[in-house]
Amino acid sequence: MMKPPSSSRHQPDSVPEELAAVLLAKTSADFDALFRAVYSRLLARNEAGEGEEKLRLRVREKLQVLVAQGLVRKNGDSYAGVRAVLRARPSQRAVAKVIAPQRHGSILHPE
Repeated sequence: MMKPPSSSRHQPDSVPEELAAVLLAKTSADFDALFRAVYSRLLARNEAGEGEEKLRLRVREKLQVLVAQGLVRKNGDSYAGVRAVLRARPSQRAVAKVIAPQRHGSILHPE
């Protein structure tokens, strides 16, 4: 019996990027307002393919990671982005994208 084809698209996760963009645009917001803003941005990019509840869980998880990393402050039920750190984050990711393939190739395929 053949296995049905996988439906995963293996695209980069855009939830943290959209979450950071929303946090930079707002001074602070509760989780529901943040989720609605991120969800509408993902819908506009046609990247909200999974169910809304599953996406809600992913956004909450990514938000908690950002809080643990110090990129977002939680005050009661509201979240506020640390603007200086969030603005520096895209440039750090761009550098990581350039370095990662070089590092990957050199470790697995030494020449």
